[in-house]
Amino acid sequence: MAKYVTVQVTKKEPPVEPAGEGERCRRCQSFIPAAHLEASLRVCPECGYHFVMSAPARIAQLGDRGTVHFVAQGLRAGDPLEFVDLRPYPERLSQAQIETGLTEGLAAVECEMGGKPTALGVMDFRFLGGSMGSVVGETFRRLAESAVSRKTPLVIVAASGGARMQEGLYSLMQMAKTVVSVQILGEAGLPFISVLTHPTTGGVLASFATIADIIIAEPGAVMRFAGARVIEQTTREKLPPDFGSSESQLAHGQVDMVVDRRQLKDTLVRCLGFLSDSGFDGHAGR
Repeated sequence: MAKYVTVQVTKKEPPVEPAGEGERCRRCQSFIPAAHLEASLRVCPECGYHFVMSAPARIAQLGDRGTVHFVAQGLRAGDPLEFVDLRPYPERLSQAQIETGLTEGLAAVECEMGGKPTALGVMDFRFLGGSMGSVVGETFRRLAESAVSRKTPLVIVAASGGARMQEGLYSLMQMAKTVVSVQILGEAGLPFISVLTHPTTGGVLASFATIADIIIAEPGAVMRFAGARVIEQTTREKLPPDFGSSESQLAHGQVDMVVDRRQLKDTLVRCLGFLSDSGFDGHAGR
């Protein structure tokens, strides 16, 4: 006769959120009050986990106060393919603009960084996954053009899911446009520094994000052309757990350094100073 054992299952209650505004760390589960999180540049003070950071917040961090001037603000995406999935493309754009307060996925500014005139572009993953459509590509081109005309270095903070599918081939063409823009920058003898944040993938990773003179990554960021499952199905090989992480990419030479966000501005200023003082001619890294 079969014997049965009765097991009492205790339902695990979710952690009680402390009073007040804040966020719980996805890595160590510490609750961080909003004021503390913003003061630490959205880096967990307990374990160093880097939260997602908006483009406006990054610009405020990296650009010297009172020196920031936006460029290419009047550009708006069209709907050349009249693309509709669950909703028409224009509706998705409008919703992203309302939710983020941005007009597109790349914010471009002229500013000073540590007193050094700089062209700075920051991608925002909140805006349709930071996808690169025609406006992102054209904004990048105009920012690079501004750097050439003002004879300043270009710094890009990347965060993207890749090409924007709603624009099809128009989106893929931006890979070539941005690469050519970087080439023109190099021919003018001007430095280009790329900062890869979580996540940087697809057509952005395969174009301008990884052809910089210096490539910096934030800790724990994932950067790879395609998802791990797609790669495993294609290659029929099991990938290591840290595949595509910034630490793994550093070990394999894909990035030059992994820098905590709290030291990012100082690191960028030192790098720009080094490139300037070393007589950089625009071709050393390409």
